[in-house]
Amino acid sequence: MGDSKNKQTGIAFELYFWAQALVFALVVLVCINVFFFRLSGVDGHSMEPTFQNHDQILMQIIGFEKPNRGDIVVAMAPGWADEPIVKRVIALAGDVVDIDMATGQVVLNGQHLEEDSYTSERIIALGTQDFPYTVPEGCVFVMGDNRNKSTDSRWQHEVGALPYERLVGRVIFRLWPLSGFGMVS
Repeated sequence: MGDSKNKQTGIAFELYFWAQALVFALVVLVCINVFFFRLSGVDGHSMEPTFQNHDQILMQIIGFEKPNRGDIVVAMAPGWADEPIVKRVIALAGDVVDIDMATGQVVLNGQHLEEDSYTSERIIALGTQDFPYTVPEGCVFVMGDNRNKSTDSRWQHEVGALPYERLVGRVIFRLWPLSGFGMVS
């Protein structure tokens, strides 16, 4: 009878230990998700070929105060209600953005951007923004890599120039699909 009671106590202790470890792991994951990194999904085709519809991405939250040109960011745009958008930062505050319709290229501060590594088509859709456009202080100008199928800063009322406080984080890693698993450059 003593051995049976010891086994029950041992099993109860073991279950308590595992439950405690599971709760601790969940708390750590929640803290990491809230304060350091956050998961998000790509909704739509505006970032092709870089990201496909339904890709799952990890973004940096802590240590991301001010973006750099070329960063891929997740943002909350005024015209998109509560849906985050994923776009590439093209220009920073004070930069002048223009679109050369003869070549279909973005012109930044008088220089054509070299974007062959992440976009494969010339721009034919301008949006509602007048060009050349000077990015206001505290804002960024963003565009999707699939330029002709992207609602971005070229669309003044839906997205426009995004204030820094509307930027949620910088995309650093693709989690899904597994064929694209890895760091985002």
